[in-house]
Amino acid sequence: MPRNSRLTAAATAVAAISVLASACTGQSGNAAADDPDKEVTLNFWHGWSAPSEAKAIEENIARFEKAHPNIKVKVTGNMTDDKINQALRAGGDKAPDVVSSFTTDSVGKFCNSGAFADLNPFLRKSGVDKAQVFPKTLLEYTQFNGNQCTLPLLNDAYGLVYNKDAFKAAGITEPPKTWSQFTEVAQKLTKSSGDSYDQLGIMPTYHGYETTPMRLAAQWSPKYFGADGKASLAKDPGFASMLNAQKDLVAKLGGYEKLEKFRSTFGDEWSAEHPFHKGQVAMQIDGEWRAAMAKEAGVAFEIGTAPLPVPDDQVADYGKGYLSGTIMGIASGSKKQNASWELVKYMTTDTEAVVAFANAIHNVPSTLAALESPNLQVTPEFKTFLDIARHPRSNTTPAQADGGTYQLTFQDLAYAVEKGDVADIPAGLAKTDQQIDTDIAKAK
Repeated sequence: MPRNSRLTAAATAVAAISVLASACTGQSGNAAADDPDKEVTLNFWHGWSAPSEAKAIEENIARFEKAHPNIKVKVTGNMTDDKINQALRAGGDKAPDVVSSFTTDSVGKFCNSGAFADLNPFLRKSGVDKAQVFPKTLLEYTQFNGNQCTLPLLNDAYGLVYNKDAFKAAGITEPPKTWSQFTEVAQKLTKSSGDSYDQLGIMPTYHGYETTPMRLAAQWSPKYFGADGKASLAKDPGFASMLNAQKDLVAKLGGYEKLEKFRSTFGDEWSAEHPFHKGQVAMQIDGEWRAAMAKEAGVAFEIGTAPLPVPDDQVADYGKGYLSGTIMGIASGSKKQNASWELVKYMTTDTEAVVAFANAIHNVPSTLAALESPNLQVTPEFKTFLDIARHPRSNTTPAQADGGTYQLTFQDLAYAVEKGDVADIPAGLAKTDQQIDTDIAKAK
């Protein structure tokens, strides 16, 4: 599971990745000449830090080394994108050969700058048909302009986690399917106490952990860019509809200032002090890991999960959601790319490896075969997210040459809208489109 917001990580990584363009482009031409059957040690860097996650990585690597006794893997965990990019730029024997990152938003930068090698030749040589191995949406966020410079390593699906006891007490018999139902349920579950809350139906502001503009916009099946490659947020009515819907929900739950004051009392997202665990909020927009974390925190109530609600005019699409995930790639400067590919291929395409890793860290598997594996540990709460991952209308934010910068631009507008600083949303979206197009043009 992600230890930080992916978008926050993207913002940190954008500048660091951009300096790699001159350092890395073109290095991959002769780098894949190594013999993968010879004795070799690979440097593998990843971002996981929790003991259970690090243990799961170690177990996966142990299985790989048993199957490939000539390849040893030196693992370095808890590595940020910034540290990874500094090491890639510096190069040398200590630099990573294989990298795993949470920052799907920066795939465009990774591919465009030449920081990671194109994996298409490796896939073809190994006879791996990526379209038959990986879900379509996951392939979309791991490549850019035909350059498959990363592959999916587990998957995150976003939905609704809710307190069944609170639902029962409020007389609510099922999770909301449409946005209007969602608004009504959130109001029913909210118990105000002066300028604060005894219980909040949901924290609707964009600073509320995983409640980002991109997660919500996914329910409207947005088109960020037109066929001409230009930003199209102002042309797609879904963006304005989502911004207005969220702003209305904020107002109905007490207003921005009151909600933000309450949010300041929340504990850390990854601890037992999470507001959902403590009953401060009855519903939470979150990933597949939240139910398991809540149970580990010892919550006293029964947990339910469901897809996020959809716009009232898209009820036929109920079940869809936002998808993202961890990515894995090979450093273009590595002189051990064939051996590195053996590791990447194993961790991303071997069904047993993918299922074991997914079971260990409560993430959604990233291959079609692993999603259907009888060895996958599936609780009723977890099945919801598997179904979201399989839904044909689930979607993600597309890769771009400027990485996640265009998402930050949209996010800035959303922040201003919910605070009431932008009254003319169509005009704000048009200005956002102009800024996005300018930033992407500079990145190319």
